[in-house]
Amino acid sequence: MTETATPPSVRPEIRAMLRADGVRDLLGITLVTETPGHAVLTMRVTDVMTNGFGITHGGVVFTLADTAFAVACNEDEHVTVAVGGDIAFLAPTGVGDVLTATAVRRARRGRSGVYDVTVTTDDGEVVAEFRGRSRTTDRVLSI
Repeated sequence: MTETATPPSVRPEIRAMLRADGVRDLLGITLVTETPGHAVLTMRVTDVMTNGFGITHGGVVFTLADTAFAVACNEDEHVTVAVGGDIAFLAPTGVGDVLTATAVRRARRGRSGVYDVTVTTDDGEVVAEFRGRSRTTDRVLSI
């Protein structure tokens, strides 16, 4: 992620995390906004992201949702990782669609957290719902 593509309000730890995320870079996932416990990311579906039926590969949709989850759950200086994630695919998408993943914290207690991510098309249709479970480690996010 180039510095110019990152909104100026992004926390330095999140900026560093995204800069080091090669998969995010490969898929062209862009951060729109983030605050602790909340994140919005977008991605335009390209032809290499589709499966044998010409629809967006489920793994690609999951990756977008998981990336939004990662941004939202890294709420403080400690590295927080996924301990589980589930997704429900509700509608197909395809080449040219712009997908938006909006992640929100549902619960955080101690080192555990639960976050929901809604994935929509550019016209607002909900195409997937993701639930991620997180665990905060003792490791500190480096800038």
